[in-house]
Amino acid sequence: MIKLFLEVGKLKRLPRMGWLLRGVPNPESVADHSFRVAFITLLLADELKGKGIDIDVEKALKIALLHDLGEAKITDLPLDAQRYIDKKKAEKKAVMELLLEIGNKSLEYFKLFEEYGEESSLEGKLVKFADKLEMVLQAYEYEKAGFRNLGEFWSALEYLKKSEFYKYFQELIDEVEKLRKN
Repeated sequence: MIKLFLEVGKLKRLPRMGWLLRGVPNPESVADHSFRVAFITLLLADELKGKGIDIDVEKALKIALLHDLGEAKITDLPLDAQRYIDKKKAEKKAVMELLLEIGNKSLEYFKLFEEYGEESSLEGKLVKFADKLEMVLQAYEYEKAGFRNLGEFWSALEYLKKSEFYKYFQELIDEVEKLRKN
């Protein structure tokens, strides 16, 4: 496990490249992003559970913690680079390699990682929703700090509005959208 802990520690030092390429000199790290995704997931999952939706909060949190694990090996590939590289395939291979270090939970965690990428479970879909919401919030924070040319990150609002979760969190998404207009 120590080897995996050290590999995952790389995420604390790995900047989110999309922000860096748009002129943000000291952007959040992948670990910073993943923490807030997990926190958003926790609150949204508990909210859904309170509304009678059958969601496994623990499973959603596991997926949130695993969703960017592959970047410890392949780094945070910006969208421009993803045109030339099959990021999903590379991430799967990296996650598989990383998880082999822990033995009996490897397959379970890998399947959870895949549920995020494929959005094949309610929990995987919720983490994707939280991931997009986190990115929009980060774009807002950077714009508020004076950085420009971040419009492409706001396009995630369209994903959020088309999500099956929008009906539960419409007020939240509308509030985020209003932040930018103010």
